[in-house]
Amino acid sequence: MKLDYETSLKNFSEAFHLSKIETRKGRDFVPGGFSRRTFNYGPHAIFAKSGEGQYIHTIDGGRLLDLNNNFSTNVLGHNHPAVVKAIEELLSSGFSFGNPTGHELELAQLLCERIESVEQVKFFCSASEACLGAVRIARGYTGRKKIAKFEGGYHGFSDDLAISTHPSPANFPGPDFSPRSVPDSDGIPAYKIDNVITLVQNDYKACESILRRHAGDIACIIMELQSCAGGIVSLDDEFVRKLGDLAKELGILLIFDETITLRAAYGGLQSLYETKPDLTVMGKMIGGGLPIGAVGGSRQIFRVVEDNQVMMSGTHHGHPMACAAGLATMKVMDRDAYQKLNTMANTVRDELNSWSEEKHYPFVVFGGFSVLGYAFTKEPGQTITTHRDYWNKIDDEKMMIYALEMATRGYFPVHRGQLGLTLPMTEQDIAGYIETTKNIITEIYASN
Repeated sequence: MKLDYETSLKNFSEAFHLSKIETRKGRDFVPGGFSRRTFNYGPHAIFAKSGEGQYIHTIDGGRLLDLNNNFSTNVLGHNHPAVVKAIEELLSSGFSFGNPTGHELELAQLLCERIESVEQVKFFCSASEACLGAVRIARGYTGRKKIAKFEGGYHGFSDDLAISTHPSPANFPGPDFSPRSVPDSDGIPAYKIDNVITLVQNDYKACESILRRHAGDIACIIMELQSCAGGIVSLDDEFVRKLGDLAKELGILLIFDETITLRAAYGGLQSLYETKPDLTVMGKMIGGGLPIGAVGGSRQIFRVVEDNQVMMSGTHHGHPMACAAGLATMKVMDRDAYQKLNTMANTVRDELNSWSEEKHYPFVVFGGFSVLGYAFTKEPGQTITTHRDYWNKIDDEKMMIYALEMATRGYFPVHRGQLGLTLPMTEQDIAGYIETTKNIITEIYASN
């Protein structure tokens, strides 16, 4: 039987009827019913009750294979013994001080040892805050005020960076070769927008033209080697290399936002590219599921922080609980762990792409590590190489049908076209996801 949106919506609401009630109740006390609006797809969110390993249990009594894992944060799944032990040990000795603790130094040392470009680390409370900190460091170091970022690149919700993350043709965002900076929200002052120069992914000629035109004003380029929250797009190695050379020529600092991509390889995704950044933003997995952010870079650049030329200090920066949980997580994430995750990701991508190509279905999986993108395209064989491809090539209704059906059938993806894998997942989990995806696609394109 052919699947349609109305049927999938009905199936979803029936499967998660208690979550529907909880969402309605929540609206009395929290705008929209809950603080993270990104969890909402379809008519309402799915409320979690507990998590164990690769699964979440919902208040509706269901069990879902967690392909969201808190938007890639929980790389070890839920309640990993090493993380639980680290938190429990800290609880008995206190976990909130106006003093530094050894956990901060240990985590910083581990990150410096793993990531070639990082000599020192400054911790924050979230990656959104760390992105803002990296920009302030770049401005202080260079004496310039403008920022360059990519269309479709997400670096938090701050006024400085919530620009052109989710633009659409309705925003009038300019031509493909020269995007216009547009705010992601009301409430962002015009002068903030004017300070952001927007670049286009994987088009060096366009980027060079834009950057040379504004070179004297730009403090930094902040970028994801594989964008995630704004839509998954992987940058070509040659493009990144040429961009890095140009940034060095123009005196612009290069910032890699590895908030998500740190889970791509033992030394971060940057270790798979020829180019090394001046600053690296980190978050999510380095806190083991607790709130954290960090900026790493060279001692030379961090002199502006050490000398208080650039001031940044927060009550919970380097919080021992987050650092302890993150340290435990990163120790588990050895080279074998990365290999397991990436092998599973390759299996998902290669098997589904081979099958959809054979069946001539317009469905594609893309991305280079354990956070993958998927898309129902308007025609078979289409690929995603820039953010604007999402406007022109994606079938939004089928994307929504798929997300609703996956949840109904026991899987929790990121509805915008992402799925993340976690270390406790098994071959059976992966095989089940692949088979369920094939079934849903077949039903979507059934003739009647």
